[in-house]
Amino acid sequence: MSIDRSRRITFEEAADLYNETRTRYLDALIEDIIRLAALPADGRILEIGCGPGNATVSFARRGYRLLAIELGERLAAYAAQNCRAYPNVTIVQSEFESCDLPRYGFDLAVSADAFHWIRPETGYAKVMTALKATGSFAFFWQLTVDPQTDWSRAIDEVFRQRAPQVERPNEPMDAAWVRAVIEGNFRDYCGIENVAVKTYDWMETLGADRYVKLLRTRSGLHGMDEGLRLALNREIDAVIQAAGGSIEQPYR
Repeated sequence: MSIDRSRRITFEEAADLYNETRTRYLDALIEDIIRLAALPADGRILEIGCGPGNATVSFARRGYRLLAIELGERLAAYAAQNCRAYPNVTIVQSEFESCDLPRYGFDLAVSADAFHWIRPETGYAKVMTALKATGSFAFFWQLTVDPQTDWSRAIDEVFRQRAPQVERPNEPMDAAWVRAVIEGNFRDYCGIENVAVKTYDWMETLGADRYVKLLRTRSGLHGMDEGLRLALNREIDAVIQAAGGSIEQPYR
């Protein structure tokens, strides 16, 4: 599977929706990262691609110092707004590849749903240089899981009929493939053989309005004709209303 990295700026165009609809990350995930990294109480964290600060806030409210880098201007502004209660957080609007970083200055580097947008031959080496000798990486992704329900099959059919050229909302990404790619990158670009991997499963209840707003934050649906988008939204709304007005969406 190839990654079209030119799409990484598309999130900026949906910054309002991204800030409104994307949820914070699981406390269990954040606590496991802190534990596995043996992060000291005064630890300093580098975050790559912070978006509106969903993961940033989770570490900041635990008292850690963060330097968070975000490519998108509007997303960086949202991150600054969402982290305004945490003076130990610095948001920098910049492309990660060209951002000046202190050498060996961080105890932990994190990236939430973002590091795949950076070419691995550049990104991993740069993070290695920014980390202390005792530092850790923690990269994590949220994957949609196909619930194999009547509503999910109905929405898939809407896309097959209306927009067969775009990815289906419930088309799952193979978690084993993601793991293999990341482990390979650590091996090839960092010389790291042993990578700790943890998986979490959870559900979110989504009404029709939030469901279609979440779809607009996906890079694969960027640039869709507005008439087609409205038609899809009407049919998705009808499916979810027929399912009782909300659906249970699983994630991993």
